[in-house]
Amino acid sequence: MKKIVLLSDTHGYLDERFTPYLKACDEIWHAGDIGNDQVYEKLKKIATTKVVFGNIDGNPLRHELPEWLEWETESVKVLMTHIGGRPPKFSEDVLNKLKKTSPKIFICGHSHILLVQYVKELDCLHLNPGAAGKHGWHKVQTILKFEIEGSEIKNMQVVELERKSL
Repeated sequence: MKKIVLLSDTHGYLDERFTPYLKACDEIWHAGDIGNDQVYEKLKKIATTKVVFGNIDGNPLRHELPEWLEWETESVKVLMTHIGGRPPKFSEDVLNKLKKTSPKIFICGHSHILLVQYVKELDCLHLNPGAAGKHGWHKVQTILKFEIEGSEIKNMQVVELERKSL
């Protein structure tokens, strides 16, 4: 069993109020717009970290991190990118990639809108953890935490914090 914390859109700010959740997980997944090397290095020191670059990420992150990441945790195939849209309005490129790779979980960030939705046509769970940082129009900072055991995705929880001001 793996305990996962999924976050996105930190924009260079890692809120210390999320630290207990991060330290209690086996893997941290970050769906882009990490913002800077310091946040990336902090996450890597806490747990195994999987990260894609986002549209605000510049050098060296954009050269070090992939735009798309595909892997398997336990028996669950995962596909992650930063800008992926939302069902049913995936772009043609994203939809083609989803059909080709057939993930059980598809993750994206970018919108700052928390979304957990099963997409029946793709037999896929779509996850967008919202925004963990304090930059943007969102009113709360959010992350998702869940477990993967074998092929089962379970105990999905939203962690929501009052947004710190800029």
